[in-house]
Amino acid sequence: MKLFLDTGNIRDIEAYCAIGIIDGVTTNPSLMAREEGDPRAITKRICEIVRGPVSAEVLATDAEGMIREGRDLAAIDPHVVIKVPFGKAGVQACKALREDGIGVNVTLVFTPAQALLAAKAGASFVSPFVGRLDDVATDGMELVAQIVEIYENYGYQTEIIVASVRHPMHVVQAARLGAHICTCPAAVIEALFKHPLTDVGIERFLRDWAAAKGARP
Repeated sequence: MKLFLDTGNIRDIEAYCAIGIIDGVTTNPSLMAREEGDPRAITKRICEIVRGPVSAEVLATDAEGMIREGRDLAAIDPHVVIKVPFGKAGVQACKALREDGIGVNVTLVFTPAQALLAAKAGASFVSPFVGRLDDVATDGMELVAQIVEIYENYGYQTEIIVASVRHPMHVVQAARLGAHICTCPAAVIEALFKHPLTDVGIERFLRDWAAAKGARP
């Protein structure tokens, strides 16, 4: 499974890409609004760092506006993928942009039927929001399981990006279900590294080594 960072923060992207575990980045207007500087310049810099798919989201709500804005965003860098919200306008824009050879990530997906329509429009990626479903007492990972099953039944090439990830178990569950990608905030990526027994084990090894070396004449 691929790991994407869900952020517009250059420092976080540089840090985790340097480790060698990040395959792409997803952004959205809320994330980009937190960063200082020109959003286009930030998007370009992210593409230069990650050299993988970088989702940049449109602000338009009508199909023509999404298509126009999507083409403009795609011109920033070949790695840019256009993020459109699900809906009739988003699906129409997805179809048009894909016919132009532009990658499209259909976001804000909350049902398997929505994921099916996005795939039929040729979406490169579809983003089910598991955390937001969990927030309203609905099993977000069950949605992922249903999408995986539908796509496998019919051979759709659309990749599933598990989004709105809140904790490491979301990542583990996504991987077990066969999702293609999990996009995570930096805090969740950081939590994947953590386990108290690992820390204790390292401390013990170092303590034992120091004791053994100190005991020698």
